[in-house]
Amino acid sequence: MSDMPHPALLPTGMHDLLPPEAEMEAVVIAQLMATLTAHGYDRVKPPLVEFEETLLSGAGAAMATSTFRMMDPVSHRMIGVRADMTPQIARIAATRLGGAARPLRLSYAGQVLRVRGSEIRPERQVGQVGAELIGAAEPVADVEAIAVAGAALAALGVPHLTVDITLPTLVPAIAEAYGMGVACAAALRAALDHKDAAAVVALAGKAGKLLERLLLAAGPAAATLAALDRLDLPGRARAERARLGAVLDGLAAAAPELKVTVDPVENRGFEYHTGISFTFFAGGSAGHGPFGELGRGGRYDAGDPAAPEPATGFTLYTDTILRALPEALVPQRVLLPLGTDCTRANALRGAGWVTVAALAPVGDWRAEAHRLGCSYVLEGENPVAVG
Repeated sequence: MSDMPHPALLPTGMHDLLPPEAEMEAVVIAQLMATLTAHGYDRVKPPLVEFEETLLSGAGAAMATSTFRMMDPVSHRMIGVRADMTPQIARIAATRLGGAARPLRLSYAGQVLRVRGSEIRPERQVGQVGAELIGAAEPVADVEAIAVAGAALAALGVPHLTVDITLPTLVPAIAEAYGMGVACAAALRAALDHKDAAAVVALAGKAGKLLERLLLAAGPAAATLAALDRLDLPGRARAERARLGAVLDGLAAAAPELKVTVDPVENRGFEYHTGISFTFFAGGSAGHGPFGELGRGGRYDAGDPAAPEPATGFTLYTDTILRALPEALVPQRVLLPLGTDCTRANALRGAGWVTVAALAPVGDWRAEAHRLGCSYVLEGENPVAVG
């Protein structure tokens, strides 16, 4: 018996994208990038691999356990395959574009590879489209990042769009104010991530009731803000609450149609974020959707850790977006019977049709169109649906 795997077998978390999904992905990427360009984000294209020490520096350190590494046969130095593109954009901003005017708006699209998937995202190769706003510390920058991501998704026709906002630095601010040790804070973080209120109260000591009420405050933005206002938050945590209010006020003006929820203690996946962070979903309620995360983003420190720049941005996931979209993105296909005039064919393509030219005569052109995956066949001057 041969030990060779079947030629269609792929490693766990890897998938072929077949017609029409591959074409739909290309259309999605083009439309997303067009929206980012329209908002002033200039496209950059980082390489698939970089030297390990640069790829995993700064914000990239959070991706160390997810990064494939290998020896570069040319330089004999360790290199890594990117597991996330945001650290690469931050590197470009700090080095190649270090002298460019701030705030700097950059966009990107590409594939990333990860050592392993997660329960939420089992795929190990993921398509990313994103934008980074570097050099702006004000709440208005957080508003722009969320609003632009929402506009890009809405332009695609994503239904029932929701954004869930979180404050990854809120719980650390409370832990610091109450003098919690590192081990206690880590255990508390795990309990909060699992939404285990009893464990939170048991671990947090004097801060237990405060953190329990924070845990229960998640929900629609207005209700969460009101719940936070009823809490006796320590100084740094009050500043986080004030910034959240400013961002929500800005969003109400910039994206009034966007449904916004807030989970003040959510932290999973935001380990390197330093402020307002967010996740987009399609459908569902209270920050959850049936298709999984469409994308996420938030505030972080870009560039040299010794002298970081304030930054915020987002990454959208093309695989999840494809699952959430209606099936109307790919242009309609029309079969051109043998001998169709090339002028008419060019006119159809110019009008947005995908034309499939027949290469041999057949007796039933409608049946042939159906066989070749065309919804229409050209009869005379006009495409006719084949049913």
